[in-house]
Amino acid sequence: MSTTMTTTKHNPQNGNGDSPSVQSGNGEETYQATFSPRFDIWEGDDELVLYGDLPGVDPDSLDIAFENRQLTIHGKVSHRHDDDRMLYSEYGVGDFHRTFTIGEAVDGERINAELNDGVLTLHLPKSEAAKPRRIKVTAN
Repeated sequence: MSTTMTTTKHNPQNGNGDSPSVQSGNGEETYQATFSPRFDIWEGDDELVLYGDLPGVDPDSLDIAFENRQLTIHGKVSHRHDDDRMLYSEYGVGDFHRTFTIGEAVDGERINAELNDGVLTLHLPKSEAAKPRRIKVTAN
């Protein structure tokens, strides 16, 4: 049985391709990146499991909400070094955002999440009505 799920990537770029600007405390305009983390989705008989790649994310900066069939993951990746001695950097810093539209088959009250070694694992248990079941056949 396949469960309906769609995904939306958050991309708040303005018309010229830059990320939205943010005013710093000293009045300078800076740019803050917004990332869409990558997710794998696995479906079993009893649940959907989402595996998200969130390296460097502190669990306290992670906000996960489920409302009106929308699962939203939002947070922030902070700088790992506060000095100017970074020689080279490819790892993004800034906000991340990802939204999934979940079908009626998921029991929203029982969703749980864990973050281990930079991987977010979300367990979305299926409602009893959505689980596959065997039909007993009787003979007359």
